[in-house]
Amino acid sequence: MKPEALLFPTPAGLYCPVGDFYVDPVRPVDRALITHGHSDHARSGHGRVLATRQTLDIMALRYGVDFAGSEQAIDFGETIHLNGVEIGFHPAGHVLGSAQIAIEHAGVRIVVSGDYKRRPDATCTAFVPVPCDVFITEATFGLPVFHHPDPALEIGKLLASLEQFPQRSHLIGAYALGKAQRVISLIRQGGYDKPIYIHGALAKLCDYYSSQGIELGELRPATIENGGASQFEGAVVIGPPSAFNDRWARRFNDPLAIFASGWMMVRQRAKQRGVELPLVISDHCDWPELIETIGELKPGAIWVTHGREEALVRWCELNGIAAKPLHLVGYEDEGD
Repeated sequence: MKPEALLFPTPAGLYCPVGDFYVDPVRPVDRALITHGHSDHARSGHGRVLATRQTLDIMALRYGVDFAGSEQAIDFGETIHLNGVEIGFHPAGHVLGSAQIAIEHAGVRIVVSGDYKRRPDATCTAFVPVPCDVFITEATFGLPVFHHPDPALEIGKLLASLEQFPQRSHLIGAYALGKAQRVISLIRQGGYDKPIYIHGALAKLCDYYSSQGIELGELRPATIENGGASQFEGAVVIGPPSAFNDRWARRFNDPLAIFASGWMMVRQRAKQRGVELPLVISDHCDWPELIETIGELKPGAIWVTHGREEALVRWCELNGIAAKPLHLVGYEDEGD
């Protein structure tokens, strides 16, 4: 069987006609396999959903318990069969519960990586290379210019700023699922043991991460109480990026604007957001990691789903690797 007959793009997303299922569909379908809980990959309204237990739990937290007609949990390394197609979920290292999905039939194995990263992360299971004939990779940071620094060094900048500006509230913009919890974990690893204040939009997910054994330390709600704004002098406050555009961000004491994202490598993006202290912390692979992953897997072909597709496809072609862009739409950078 040709790989293109086993899995191919449709307006709803990647579709496997033999198994009659979609992977991370962008519109409601009867059967969906979900790589992880970010909203551009995990949508509500499907008839049946197959995902890791943690991804299913995260979808229920974000969309409500009735997010799908029915749900089925699968463990990392477990194999099931759908209409004769062998399905396996393997760690992707992107966020808690994130998985690569191996799809195998008639001697052909395709691995859909979803979003993934190779850097160590105490808040999720590390990426596991899965041998395959076709590797479907994202390319969010698929340009040679993207070389992400050590996250510990970026957190060092934050800790130095806290010492330099002890009266200022340090407000960190971080996406609610994955990035916020990773930033908190990195801050704790850096030796910061004071309470960290969080926006209400992060509370449920932080509680869930803690319930899964992820150490986040003492978290407090970032609400103005009897002490007023003075209680946040020199404090670390974390909220979703959207909260920095409303009155919530202006209630703090001389706030210092910080944003944690791989996109903070691009100075213009930091400037447009009014970020004083950009932290380059990404939950995706940078260019060298994309290349290293392809070299490690040595698949017969590379398909690129979203991001900077053309540069990665061109690199593959120059290095004798069959490659093509899939031109999928509907996938953004929520977990960057």
